[in-house]
Amino acid sequence: MTTITAAEDASAIATRKRRPVSGSRSSTTTALLMLLPAAVLLITFLLIPIGLTFGLAFTNARLISPRPAEFIGTDNFVRLFQDETFWASLRNTIVFAVVIVPLQSACALGLALLVNVKMRGVNFFRTVYFLPVVTSMVVVSMLWLFMYQKNGLINQVLLKFGIVGPDWLGDPHTALLAIILMSAWQAMGFHMVIWLSGLQTIPGDLYEAADLDGADTWQKFRYVTWPGLRATRTFILITITISAFALFTQVNIMTQGGPLDSTSTLVLMAVRTGFQQQQTGYASAISLAFFVLVLAVTLVNRYITRDKDVVR
Repeated sequence: MTTITAAEDASAIATRKRRPVSGSRSSTTTALLMLLPAAVLLITFLLIPIGLTFGLAFTNARLISPRPAEFIGTDNFVRLFQDETFWASLRNTIVFAVVIVPLQSACALGLALLVNVKMRGVNFFRTVYFLPVVTSMVVVSMLWLFMYQKNGLINQVLLKFGIVGPDWLGDPHTALLAIILMSAWQAMGFHMVIWLSGLQTIPGDLYEAADLDGADTWQKFRYVTWPGLRATRTFILITITISAFALFTQVNIMTQGGPLDSTSTLVLMAVRTGFQQQQTGYASAISLAFFVLVLAVTLVNRYITRDKDVVR
């Protein structure tokens, strides 16, 4: 009887051990089925276009042509490096990113500090500051296009102070600056919310301790607020940099890259070359150069924002 009981117990234990394996396989299958739609979209709209870009960059492919694409080696890149429009677009893209990152992040931080208070009506101001973010970029660009006209609202306001405003979008010296100011204003509210979320994670005890030590407003910001926003700073830097290099809509609507390519960007140049001029191979070479630029900037960002304590 003892032997039979032990055998039954062993059989029951073995049966219980097998059941989780079946459940685990079922869970794995369910998880794979749930991931399938996302995987199909990822492959269709990301991996395949990237592969085509790398392949077409070395051909003379055209968007609509009776002739099949031919392999031409690095001719597209040789042409690219000799193209003055490419260098102008590269310069404009870098200038835009270098200026917009500190300007937009600093203004957004200032707004976040202003609305990070407990008082009646503060939610109204948070909504007002965030409103441009939820407004279509096309609408915002059209609005500022009218404001930037020679007899537009901005010049009319300047005229009240005795200042004759320039032709903002028609002058090569001010066109890019005008787009920078508009872009900083439009996305400022989004990064204000991110800064605000970071500010609200800083313990209030730190500010109380700073008050007991006699710290003034600047010292509290320098030694309490700014170090407490380290993770938020990293996220802000990455998101603004990515958005800056993807500049397209504002330029396409307001200036179309002019005047004299003073506002042309790499994304605008690639789209215009590929769809308007139908030079798919050359546009792929531009996109590949843009990919290398973004990759280099990403690596620099990763180095700057690395966790130094972990490195040590």
